[in-house]
Amino acid sequence: MTTKLQKFPPISDKLPVFMHGADYNPDQWQHDPEVLAEDIRLMKLAGCNTMAVGIFAWAALEPEEGVFTFEWMDRLLDTFASNGIYAWLATPSGARPAWMAQRYPEVLRVEANRVRNLFGMRHNHCFTSPVYREKTAIMNTKLAERYGNHPAVLGWHISNEYNGECHCEYCQDAFRAWLKAKYGTLAALNAAWWTTFWAHTYTNWEQIESPALHGEFLVHAHNLDWRRFVSDQTADFCRHEVASVRPFNPQLPITTNMHMIEGLDYRKLAQEIDVISWDAYPTWHAATDDSGLAAFFAFYHDLYRSLKRKPFLLMESTPSLTNWQPVSKLKRPGMHRLSSLQAVAHGSDSVQYFQWRKSRGSSEKFHGAVVDHDGTEHTRVFRDVASLGKTLSGLTEVLGSATPSQTALLFDWDNRWAIKDSQGPRNIGLHYEETVVAHHKAFWDLGVPVDVVGSEEDWSGYSLIVAPMLYLCTEETGRRLEKFVENGGTLVTTYWSGIVGATDLCHLGGFPGPLRKTLGIWAEEIEGLYEHDRNGLVLADGNPLGLSGTYESHEICEIIHSEGAEVLGVYESDFYAGQPALTVNRLGTGLAYHMATRLKGDFLRDFYARIVEEAGVSRTLDSDLPDGVTAQLRSDGEHDYIFVMNFSGKAQTVTLDERAYEDLETGAAVDESAQLEANGVLLLKRKTQA
Repeated sequence: MTTKLQKFPPISDKLPVFMHGADYNPDQWQHDPEVLAEDIRLMKLAGCNTMAVGIFAWAALEPEEGVFTFEWMDRLLDTFASNGIYAWLATPSGARPAWMAQRYPEVLRVEANRVRNLFGMRHNHCFTSPVYREKTAIMNTKLAERYGNHPAVLGWHISNEYNGECHCEYCQDAFRAWLKAKYGTLAALNAAWWTTFWAHTYTNWEQIESPALHGEFLVHAHNLDWRRFVSDQTADFCRHEVASVRPFNPQLPITTNMHMIEGLDYRKLAQEIDVISWDAYPTWHAATDDSGLAAFFAFYHDLYRSLKRKPFLLMESTPSLTNWQPVSKLKRPGMHRLSSLQAVAHGSDSVQYFQWRKSRGSSEKFHGAVVDHDGTEHTRVFRDVASLGKTLSGLTEVLGSATPSQTALLFDWDNRWAIKDSQGPRNIGLHYEETVVAHHKAFWDLGVPVDVVGSEEDWSGYSLIVAPMLYLCTEETGRRLEKFVENGGTLVTTYWSGIVGATDLCHLGGFPGPLRKTLGIWAEEIEGLYEHDRNGLVLADGNPLGLSGTYESHEICEIIHSEGAEVLGVYESDFYAGQPALTVNRLGTGLAYHMATRLKGDFLRDFYARIVEEAGVSRTLDSDLPDGVTAQLRSDGEHDYIFVMNFSGKAQTVTLDERAYEDLETGAAVDESAQLEANGVLLLKRKTQA
């Protein structure tokens, strides 16, 4: 890479090495004091230095209202401090105690059917409830007063995997207030929501309620605004939690662990915290070749890293198996090391697990853990964890390094929500997320680093922007993409782009709306195909990409007309055979490509190989990689750290480029040809090119 990079400081200056550890629940073992002593011994043996504690410990910390029992937490943290182990101290708001639900039923969540839940589960509470906010503030403040400056505490772990929504009267009032702040008047709301449809015009704010299957759920702008409100309200609750712990030690970093939850816009939540962390649970070995699944999780690693464009934390993963997936498959030899280092390769400065010690009872008693029910170190899983701990301890120079990317992939939560609500052209599955991941996988195959960014973010520094299915495209986003291309950038878009604006109203004047000038096309119609239907893209002879032949397409075909764009390929069949299916438009000093039909991985890899070369985007290794093998890059501006990973399920030979490489773990020179066994990973180091 040519850009001069700098290292980010360690997430905590208390621990300037890779964090390695797990969720730890000593509150479940207070009846057996010997467990803590044994766990400390095992943590050291496994090379674990960081535990997330207190995540679901509210009942252990406050067994009765106003009665606080911190003694066990005192012992835990003091023991950690004397043994060189650190803690992400959690606020326990992810699960409230039974006494609270009994005395204050308003804290319990109301579902869309307007029925209040019984006590139980996790996140079964209302983020708007004044009582719940009061109780969390009291608990969090007491924790922060007592432990904010404890030597073992390196940061705050706010709640746990925020998710879900509440439809109680507090939330209805908050939703109406949110709408009033956004639209100002009912007239503006009615216009933005197009409520004249089915005579649903509102004449009083009190008439508006959250979407429900037994009420209103077919006004798409209403649905979209509700989802935005839920994200904002969740972020506001997180802000409320942060405010109750921050003042007692402002230097402590704050995170909240995220997950693959569709209902929240994590870019909103990211604004409230200092460090991004997330929980990854792939279903490894569902196929002989794990590369598709690895690429899927690589997309999410890149997404979460890109929320702040700096190193993140893998806060949860399983050291062996889960107990809640359809099949609880064990990790094959090598997969624990490979999958953990995949997170590091994409920017994680930690490998953490759920969980440290298996529970004896309840729903996760068979979920994987570092310490199994036998309670010893004499297991394959423990040995895998200890081995990885040794590897991580030798990678300290990688800590804080950046993931330089010249390519951005646009992924917006409100676009995702709007597409799934669009009611056409293919209600059996428009597959937005799968499409974005498929485009990302082409870069994964090529070993090209990618940032996953939003439409409202800063795009400076990128040479290439890929925007699959940009269905919800505002006029402002259209102008910014136009300027990006005019200034020399390369843009790639697909079918079903530029269709609606911010409130899910269709653009008038012809699709792709704000992108029409940039792409140089008019999209007249779009057809959803049945599962058995197929079409094809026939490449034009002598096209500037140098691609040839026919590639199969499926699921979606958009009928477009050139308005200045060069036609690179046409449809193979059906009544629109011979009409444009792949185009490029030259605007200013840049290029804008458009795929009018859904194409498969073979085309995407061939296409992006040409685009990357044309746009001057660097690959991690200047060589072709075998199928199922990827190469990912981190760099501190002086040295590049390359992770060559084999998810193909079989041994592979990787040919390096002509630069000088050394083994990151041993310092030995590496030959041009390297062998990777199944589930193998090669850690390399080279000097950064000026």
